[in-house]
Amino acid sequence: MAPTTSYGVNTSPAALPATTPAIADPQTTGAVSGDDLPPAQNEDYLRLNQREPTIDGLRLRTYNPEYDRAPGVRIGTFTLRPSVSETINHEWRKDGDTKTNRGYLETGIRGTLTSDWSRHQLTVTGEGILQNNISGEGEEEPRANVDAELRLDLWDETIARLRAGYSFEREDADDPNAISNAKTQSAVNTYRLGAAIERDFGLIRGSVGIDFDRRTYGDVELENGTNLSVKYRNRNTGILTARVGYELSPALIPFLEASVGKSLYDLREDPLGFERSYQTYAGRGGIELDLGEKLYGELGLGYETYNFEDDRLGELSGLSVDGRLNWSPQRGTDVLFAVSTDLNPSTTPGDAGSIDYNLTNIITHQMRSDLVARLTNSLTLRNYPSDARSSDETTWRTGAGLTYDINRYLALTGDVSYERTTRDQGDTTDITRVGVGLTLRR
Repeated sequence: MAPTTSYGVNTSPAALPATTPAIADPQTTGAVSGDDLPPAQNEDYLRLNQREPTIDGLRLRTYNPEYDRAPGVRIGTFTLRPSVSETINHEWRKDGDTKTNRGYLETGIRGTLTSDWSRHQLTVTGEGILQNNISGEGEEEPRANVDAELRLDLWDETIARLRAGYSFEREDADDPNAISNAKTQSAVNTYRLGAAIERDFGLIRGSVGIDFDRRTYGDVELENGTNLSVKYRNRNTGILTARVGYELSPALIPFLEASVGKSLYDLREDPLGFERSYQTYAGRGGIELDLGEKLYGELGLGYETYNFEDDRLGELSGLSVDGRLNWSPQRGTDVLFAVSTDLNPSTTPGDAGSIDYNLTNIITHQMRSDLVARLTNSLTLRNYPSDARSSDETTWRTGAGLTYDINRYLALTGDVSYERTTRDQGDTTDITRVGVGLTLRR
């Protein structure tokens, strides 16, 4: 998982700008991330130090706390809202003519810690998932993510943000960079640091941010019991991003954005002698839209390029499209449309990498006060240069889920999902998952 820049174009693999927060995994429709919730359910809107009410007493657009949700735990000037979930799942997988299946337990721990200060704000979010196979065979997929942001209200119309984070995941066996026929793929650790400052100059809005991340890869366990080191993939990435916008109206703000970055690998050359360190440049223009709680979001269009130190790898570049749109056609129904572009460096000899376009749609509907239904769809197009050895891929995922609140502390969840990956060269992969579980909240 790559760093999330607060203002920028995706200048590192799998990165999304802060205006385009990470999207919940469509395979787990019950795990909608906090930033994908409607304003009434977002932790930031449950702070005690809310903004001043309007003069005429009308309700603020983003203020609608839920009286029936778990109250959380007060820790001094902070509020902690933890949850623990346990689900039993089954997975059917088909790779070409090869079929496998597994049953597994999945334990999840999630939480948010939010300050309640008269000025400034500290927010910490965390999530951890453990899987344990109980039948059949298949690769377990543990993951974890922790992010902290300190917002400093410095002076008139000026805000500073300090960020830190950590992510863990196991590389997907279907990833083009994964080791074939491995018993256990590499563990991927990502460490993130960032700082930014934002200021409004009348109708002009400006921001400058810098982000740093370090990504390390653990050993791969092969089927013969030996370990294969892939530390040549370890790298450090730094990105500097600047953005300026002009407020045509409170609902319409066009903007321009530019970024420059550098990625250095721990080893100058990989085992095949390729120097994969690179410089990245990106620029885009777009527009922010805010028509109230019914429709708001952002869309940007630009160009991004990676220049590798090794001339044999050439240049990895292409059109980038990034944005998200939140739409609420009626009370209790929320629709998210999102698109992102990632440039993904390769480990295949002679290949620079791929340009990945991701489209996501999440629909959440409150059928009753205690019953919420979700439908998710996503499409990933992985495109390689015409002279690359790797083949293009298309992955489509769809899922549906229900959450029934037994009470404010306990919920019953159910999910089903289907994933299909087709390749220009190679077998098609089909994965079906079903699961049911309980979530305990406080």
